[in-house]
Amino acid sequence: MSDELSTNKIAGATLGTALVIAILAIVTPMFFQQQPPTKPGYAITVAPEAGGGGPPELLAPDWGTALPTADVAAGEAKSAVCKACHMFDAAGTNNIGPGLYGVVGRKPASHPGFAYSAAMQAVAAKQPIWDYQHLFDYLKNPQAYAPGTKMTYVGMSSPQDRINLIAYLHTLGSSLPIPPPAPKAAAPAAGAAAPATAGGADPPAAPMPGASPQPATPAKS
Repeated sequence: MSDELSTNKIAGATLGTALVIAILAIVTPMFFQQQPPTKPGYAITVAPEAGGGGPPELLAPDWGTALPTADVAAGEAKSAVCKACHMFDAAGTNNIGPGLYGVVGRKPASHPGFAYSAAMQAVAAKQPIWDYQHLFDYLKNPQAYAPGTKMTYVGMSSPQDRINLIAYLHTLGSSLPIPPPAPKAAAPAAGAAAPATAGGADPPAAPMPGASPQPATPAKS
C-alpha cells in the first residue's frame, strides 16, 4: 500500500512539474515578447560629400596654358604603356605600331613603311595633322575615336595624364608651335552703370505698382 502511494506521489509530482513547464513556456513569451522597432534607434544619416561625382570631364584644354605647365617627366613615364607596340627613337623605327618620334603635328596614317588600317586611313582623310586636341581625344579612347583601328589600347582616362604625355611627345622632334594662352574674359566692374539710351537721355522710370499709365505728352515743335 505504501509502495502504491509513493508511486502516485512521484507520478503526480512529475505531471505537476510538466504542467508548470508547459504553462511557463506559453505564458512567459507573452510578458517578454519583443516587437521590432518602427524606427531604428541607432540609424546614422551620412551627408553626401560636397561636389560628389568627381571633377567634370575636361573636353578641350587651353593648350597655350596646359602644355607649358605640363609635367613632361610624368608624361615620359606614362609613355611606358605605349612602348609595348611603339618605338620613340629619332630614326622613326616601326614596331607593331608606327614610330612615334615626331608624331605631334604629323599627318595621320603617313609614317613611312607602316601598313595602316582602313580605320586610320579614314581618320587621315578628314584630319590633316595630329594636333594637340585630336591626340587628346584619340588617347582617351582609340577604339571610339577610330572604330576598327588595330590599336587595342583601351585608352587613358585622366585628362592630365594625356596632357603630360602629349607634352612629352612634343619634345620628340615636333615642330608644331604651342599656341598662346586663351584670353581671359574680363568680368564686368562692380556697380557699373547701365548703358544710356540713344541721345544720352536717361531711360524712362518704371511705373509704380498699381499706377495707371499716363498718356504721353506730345512734343512741341
